[in-house]
Amino acid sequence: MSHIIQIANLYKSFGKTKVLQGIDLNFEESKISVVLGPNGSGKTTLIKSILGMVIPESGSIKVMGTEIQNQWAYRENISYLPQIANFPANLTVQELVNMITDLRGKAARDESELINDFGLGPFMKIRLTNLSGGTKQKVNILLAFMYDSPILMLDEPTNGLDPVALIRLKALINRKKAEGRSFLITTHIMQLVEELADEIVFILEGLVYFKGTVTSLKKTFDEPDIEKAIAKILLKNNVV
Repeated sequence: MSHIIQIANLYKSFGKTKVLQGIDLNFEESKISVVLGPNGSGKTTLIKSILGMVIPESGSIKVMGTEIQNQWAYRENISYLPQIANFPANLTVQELVNMITDLRGKAARDESELINDFGLGPFMKIRLTNLSGGTKQKVNILLAFMYDSPILMLDEPTNGLDPVALIRLKALINRKKAEGRSFLITTHIMQLVEELADEIVFILEGLVYFKGTVTSLKKTFDEPDIEKAIAKILLKNNVV
């Protein structure tokens, strides 16, 4: 199985704060990779570096075999769901979808199906400022999935979702994986990790402390569940 994202010796600091400290990672095609770590560990910086939203001091990133430095076309292969979606408040949901379609320059593939699955039909003419947090997150999911990109990067995708929407999101992720899509997900919801992850990457203070399956994580730290295994990593490194 080929590597869809390759990261080598990646460093990034903000002022005196070292956020990424020589990250080496490969993410495989058609897998669900979940990046875990406490707040401030470097997860979001890593994702934004892959997206080109953050420029590392050194190191390299390849997406689908292409070095991304000073490039932009590779982003057409990635759909991104941000942790906090700052939508233009004065637009309706439909106007936002139309705007994204115009920016992409091509028609969305799964728009109608997603609108139906996540119950967004009654909200398409509602201004975004008037939507609840959960409904905004469903709009976030619509925008991330409606182009069926080879790579989907989801930053805390379950925020604000009701149980039915969460079930449908998990089914959607599994369906897209079966179709050959690759996922890079951050989450604090361990049940989601248990159910979806092909592999876990645990980052702490800008370093990779573990990479492997859920089963191997539990076995490595001799614990019955993910939370206790991760707690051992944190305690071992004096992070409490």
